Amino acid sequence: MKRKALLLALSAALAAGCLAGCGKGSGKTDGDGGSEAGGTQADAETEVSDAAGETDKFALASGDVSLKFWCDEDEMGLFQEMIDSFIAEHKSEANIEVTIEPIGASICKDTLLGDITNGADLFSLADDQLLTLVAAGAVEPIQNGEEIAAQHLDGAVEAASVNGTMYAYPVSADNGYFLYYDKKYFDASDVETLDGVLKVCEENGKKFVMDWSSGWYLYAFFGNTGLELSLNEDGLTNSCNWNATEGDIKGVDIAQAMLDISASPAFMNNTDFVTPAKDGTAIAVVSGVWDINNMKEAFGEDYGACKLPTYTVAGKQVQMSSFTGYRLLGVNAYSKYRGWAEKLAEYLTNEDNQKLRFERAERGPSNKNAAASDALNNVPAIVAVIDQSQYGVLQKVGQNYWTPMTEFGTAMAEGNPKGVALQDLLDQMVAGITQ
Repeated sequence: MKRKALLLALSAALAAGCLAGCGKGSGKTDGDGGSEAGGTQADAETEVSDAAGETDKFALASGDVSLKFWCDEDEMGLFQEMIDSFIAEHKSEANIEVTIEPIGASICKDTLLGDITNGADLFSLADDQLLTLVAAGAVEPIQNGEEIAAQHLDGAVEAASVNGTMYAYPVSADNGYFLYYDKKYFDASDVETLDGVLKVCEENGKKFVMDWSSGWYLYAFFGNTGLELSLNEDGLTNSCNWNATEGDIKGVDIAQAMLDISASPAFMNNTDFVTPAKDGTAIAVVSGVWDINNMKEAFGEDYGACKLPTYTVAGKQVQMSSFTGYRLLGVNAYSKYRGWAEKLAEYLTNEDNQKLRFERAERGPSNKNAAASDALNNVPAIVAVIDQSQYGVLQKVGQNYWTPMTEFGTAMAEGNPKGVALQDLLDQMVAGITQ
């Protein structure tokens, strides 16, 4: 019955168009950007009543307990330390063994859905994969959601929830993008506006790098303009009026602003932010906390970071927006030792361990107390991502968003080489997004 229910849930989710991919535009999460995935809100409410069995599914077994944990390879060592401490704390209760495998957040969803019953007991995922996993019955509400919610930032709780119910444990709150810059060339006033950034770059024969092939980054130009993008109630399709012909800021105003930016000799459209920074070509880069060490290496003691600048559109300065994201830990509804898996997930995401993740890896905490630490103020990238988050939104878009944005952004980055009317380009983009 368990496998039949699983197959029915998966069939419903896939038939509704469960979305795949993650990404810094092209498929990476947390350490590499936001995820291009989704699921259906309706299917997310589907109950798979016997997914893990209704009897003692949270019981803490004694004797031998074997758990499998998936996470990004570069986090395996730190998580192992935490797990060793957890095992030591509970050695009188059970003989716990945890195997860590390098299945990262960017491929976790697809790997798990390939064989849920043999998947990891707990795993790392990006927040926008949660709807799909809920729809498939792969995760269920956590047993002490209200208590966990009280410990974390509101945005993290929202990211870990479906219809107000928590299905996962927040572990970090830093999956967004902002501006890295070389303080040898810029002062604080220069990086307040994109005009200022480009001017300094032009004067020094250097580049400003941003990825315009990705709808994840391109949201920056549309998000705070008064125009709207939203996921429809079906959880699959989008509503979008970015081609609006009325209002203080019209679609063509944004398109023209982007063309003006790309016309600067300082502008570079590139998915590789690291190489131009390290070889001295670029002195300003839009990226996220996953590039902290790379930017420290590139800019040395002059490494700086701040929220995204404003940009000029329709004759006014508008704050660039962003998609924000969170890293979560999920527990497999089919785990043989679900009670221990949830207990371990709660432990790995608690205040002390989030502080440890910040100290060792400079990852932004989602835990309220850990996030309030004065130590965070000494890390410019963490300050920047927190500052930028007030201008960002959770990435909740249907799959049809991505390809039209890539096509539009590429055309803008290349200066609209085919000379297509901007309104026509915008209409085509919106038609694709809302298809």
